[in-house]
Amino acid sequence: MVRRERRVWRHPTEIRLEAIRRVKNGERLVDVAGDLDVHQRLIYAWMAADKRAQAGSVAKPRAKMPEPGYESLRRENQQLKQALANKTLEVDFFKGALQKVEARRQLRSKTGETVSTPKSGQ
Repeated sequence: MVRRERRVWRHPTEIRLEAIRRVKNGERLVDVAGDLDVHQRLIYAWMAADKRAQAGSVAKPRAKMPEPGYESLRRENQQLKQALANKTLEVDFFKGALQKVEARRQLRSKTGETVSTPKSGQ
C-alpha cells in the first residue's frame, strides 16, 4: 500500500497576526475574512489561540459552535418529520377505511344483496 503525504494548508503567521490585529481594531470579522480570503471560523480559532497564548494557559478549546443556519435546518427537519408523521397517519386511516368498505362488499356479495358500487372491469 502506498502512503501518501497528507497536505496541511497553513496560513503564514503574518496573515494570522494581521487578521487578529484588524479584528481587535474594530473591523468587522466578515470584511477581514473576505479581504484575506480566509473562513470566518478560522479567524475565530486564531483569536482564541492568541488569547490563550497571551494568558499563558493551555486550556482546552471550546466545543464547536454550530454552523450558521444550523438551527433553522433543525427546525425545518422537525417540521418535515411532523408532516411525514401526519401523512403516515392519514394513509393508515384511509387504508383502514378501504379495508372496511371491501369487507362490507364481500359480505354483501355472499348474501346475494346488490353491491352498492360496481367493481371496475379492469
